[in-house]
Amino acid sequence: MRPIWTGTIGFGLVNIPVKLFSATQGSAIDFDMLDKKDLSKIRFLRVNEKTGKEVEWANIVKGHMLDNNYVVLDDKDFEAASAVKTKVIEINDFVLEKEINTIYFETPYYLAPEKSGVRAYALLKQALVKTGKVGIATFVMRNKEHLAILRATEEVIILNQLRFSEEIRDTTELGLSSAAVKPTELKMAISLINQLSGKFDIGSYKDNYTAQLMKLIKAKAKGTKTAAPQMKVVHSKAKDLMEQLKASLSEKPKTKKAS
Repeated sequence: MRPIWTGTIGFGLVNIPVKLFSATQGSAIDFDMLDKKDLSKIRFLRVNEKTGKEVEWANIVKGHMLDNNYVVLDDKDFEAASAVKTKVIEINDFVLEKEINTIYFETPYYLAPEKSGVRAYALLKQALVKTGKVGIATFVMRNKEHLAILRATEEVIILNQLRFSEEIRDTTELGLSSAAVKPTELKMAISLINQLSGKFDIGSYKDNYTAQLMKLIKAKAKGTKTAAPQMKVVHSKAKDLMEQLKASLSEKPKTKKAS
């Protein structure tokens, strides 16, 4: 793996030289957009919407619409407004991870130590594991300041980028309304949750759609026709909520099938 960022972790007066690596990779299949007639690749052009002519990169500027007028910014404007460039992941606080709403979680990265920071890295990793806490940190990457948490497993320190509070939409926009819940219904719903509960195993969940799509692609490449599956809409026999809960509890839990 290639690092996408290098710097240090600021832990009190301790500086730990580290490298940042992407912790994820996409599972989706890549597709090219093609002309149906001859399967040539489709090329996208940057076109002036008024003239219809292609515009060279050198003639493209960035602008923000303000009061029905564009304010054009150049490189110097972006430099003047950008966060101070720093190579430090500065830990400001330590909190329990459960205190952080998962809606704030965004992109995960791995942090690995440089040779000179191996001991200090191991110390921070073990301290985080022992305390069960995560570090709240800020750092700058690609001219933007990011909020993040640093959490540890036995193997590695993971930096998880967080969204800022202003990036989360207010739920009042949804127009939600509350409904009365009967105690008996709540008790039965909890029983159903308990019946379906178990230990979380991420390995038991597979990207079945991508696997089936690749299977279809290989079959089509060989000239084999595949029949489209029939969608079946299953309606509950009982319309009453209590009856639906009772019927759910009487069913045997389904075992997960690994694909």
